[in-house]
Amino acid sequence: IYSSCGVCRFCKRGLENLCENFMGTGCDANGGYAEYMVVNEDYAYSIPGVFSDVEAAPLLCAGAIGYRTLKLTGMEDGDVIGLYGFGSSAHIIFQLIRYLYPNSKIFVFTRRRGDDPSQLALKMGADWVGETGDFPPLKLNCAIDTTPTGMPVREALRNLEKGGRLVMNLIRKETPITDLDYVQHLWWEREIKSVANITRRDVAEFLKIAARVPIKPEVVEFRLWEANEALNMLKHGKYRGSGVIVMK
Repeated sequence: IYSSCGVCRFCKRGLENLCENFMGTGCDANGGYAEYMVVNEDYAYSIPGVFSDVEAAPLLCAGAIGYRTLKLTGMEDGDVIGLYGFGSSAHIIFQLIRYLYPNSKIFVFTRRRGDDPSQLALKMGADWVGETGDFPPLKLNCAIDTTPTGMPVREALRNLEKGGRLVMNLIRKETPITDLDYVQHLWWEREIKSVANITRRDVAEFLKIAARVPIKPEVVEFRLWEANEALNMLKHGKYRGSGVIVMK
């Protein structure tokens, strides 16, 4: 979050992420690829000393939005959660779940068995890893979708327990969400919720928790001139965890 208006009804309720004048760094305000930038001190954070600059970079985006997403699931210790997609945000969410809800089971769904995301999930100790269309061994109390396609939404809803909630951690889908059936996917008080942006409180809370865990992102470093290659690799799931542009 780069800024918000501070005076609208959303800002006054602590929901500055929904402000009509919300500005995100690198999206609405320049600076996402800069070595230095100027920000209002109200939107700056102290980075805990346990993190290097490279480790801190994904925490401020993928990590903070992942934290907000996890809060929105309403998860409790002992629940079964499904993670659809296992990239930058999800592999940080995984570490949060293990710390905050140690008695819970984490099921991970990826595009293909044996791909880099599934291998990372196995390495980190997921309780079960399968493909997007698979039936997990237990119903899911909650689920998080971080994928760019529509199909995982349908599959996640199908696998939810009664009263379960799916939270979608993304800005847009590249393919439509189709073939939803009310009885099969939504009845029994199952829910879909989106997450939009983050608040300063989300970031501050998350950084404190991340330092206690401590969360260690899996990071692949790129130079600035490799940015297009990094984005292409990200699109095709060609690296594990988070990609970070390093200025040298």
